Amino acid sequence: LISYSIPEEMKPGFVAGNIAKDLGLDANQLVARKVRIDTEDNSKPYCGINLRTGELIVKERIDREELCSETASCLLKFELMLESPLELHRITVQIQDINDNSPMFLKDSIKLEISENADKGSRFRVNEAHDVDAGQNAVTGYTLERNSNFVLRVQV
Repeated sequence: LISYSIPEEMKPGFVAGNIAKDLGLDANQLVARKVRIDTEDNSKPYCGINLRTGELIVKERIDREELCSETASCLLKFELMLESPLELHRITVQIQDINDNSPMFLKDSIKLEISENADKGSRFRVNEAHDVDAGQNAVTGYTLERNSNFVLRVQV
């Protein structure tokens, strides 16, 4: 099993690694050995091989959120096949999240009606923002503009 890791949203042609070198193959033999990539679930061929250099390249822009939703791990799995003699290698490419989505509240504006005789320390619930990015790129905190009348406390 050979594994690579690349950030999402890379442009076609981005090099993930040199698959020929990593497998100990002669890049000059790739065409003669009819190398090909087969995806395990017949999904889009996001990656391909540069037959001159043996490099694993991105063929199509990969949107991690579209591909894996909000799961923590996002892996592309495929098989590298060669003929004469027949060889089969399992390849995985981990798609790393980048911070490419803004957090969104369910509503564009949140209106709180607070009575002028509200007690000091009264609490008002505000629903959290949703961010389709994962891990460290998801919403990690909130801030409230400086104001002598209000304090924001985040409860985890």
